[in-house]
Amino acid sequence: MWKRDEAVRAPSGQPAAQPQQPATPAGPAATPNRPESSHKLERDIVNIGKSVVIKGELNGSEDLTIEGQVEGTIQLRDHILTIGANGKIKAQIFAKAVIVLGSVTGNVTASEKVDIRDNGSVDGDIISPRVAIAEGAHFRGSVDMQRKGEASKPAAAEAPKAAAQQPAAART
Repeated sequence: MWKRDEAVRAPSGQPAAQPQQPATPAGPAATPNRPESSHKLERDIVNIGKSVVIKGELNGSEDLTIEGQVEGTIQLRDHILTIGANGKIKAQIFAKAVIVLGSVTGNVTASEKVDIRDNGSVDGDIISPRVAIAEGAHFRGSVDMQRKGEASKPAAAEAPKAAAQQPAAART
């Protein structure tokens, strides 16, 4: 049977020296010694608190959670936008993915997915290849679920349909 004490001992039968643990300073100076991966995770997600009000254009290159109010335009083209339960947004939104727990008034465009969770609310049009609306969520608007590269196909296909639907007198 293997015993931990025997594995620590040196082969000559003498006890091995205790491994030294690096001294870690206490307090704020300890921050640089944290692993880079955990520090990076904290940096990549930004929170806007519920007392913050932003009016204008909001651009970013990292994931963002909004609990406050934003009016204007939000652009996070390659990142995830989360509208928290306290968030109240009156803006046009452009992001990779949008998760709505609060309230959004305005059009939402996402390159991957829009997810309206319980008690989330969207009043506006959604353009995204994937849309999820939970039971208990509110949505009023239209949904366009075109995939990448398909934007030109429907426009070309709708032109003959529109011409066919017009009365004969209007076409001449």
